Amino acid sequence: MNWKTHVTVAAIVHRDDRFLMVEEYASGKLVINQPAGHLEAGESLVDAVVRETLEETAWSFTPEALLGIYQWQQPGRNRTYLRFAFCGTVEDHNPSQELDEGIVRALWLTRSELENRAAKLRGPMVMQCVHDYQIGRRYPLDVLAYLEGHPEALSLMAGAV
Repeated sequence: MNWKTHVTVAAIVHRDDRFLMVEEYASGKLVINQPAGHLEAGESLVDAVVRETLEETAWSFTPEALLGIYQWQQPGRNRTYLRFAFCGTVEDHNPSQELDEGIVRALWLTRSELENRAAKLRGPMVMQCVHDYQIGRRYPLDVLAYLEGHPEALSLMAGAV
């Protein structure tokens, strides 16, 4: 069996009782998701969520906290997603920026509007992140350690027993 975990990031942005979402095509279906995407080689999780949010919404995202880490096995497929969700703020919107391939538009929706469109949500992590945000779940960004390319981290590891 060929099993692979897909490491993804997502931005949870809440403003004026609305969440920043994207309408996108996934597996040929039009779905609603948070701005989200895959971690790329050599990229930190924080850098990835900033990049993905800009590419998918044309908003500049500033992560403030880690909301949670979510594991989901996609039904009917041998695919597991490990999502690192971040909450934060956006500013500096560029409406003329072309959005990522597959993204139809960015939109702001209330929780109620998301619940009414439950059948269109990309997966269960969408509403779980909204729920966790609204109950106040937050972890400091310093719980994440990005060690790639940092000689001081490698020298610390060399001295560990």
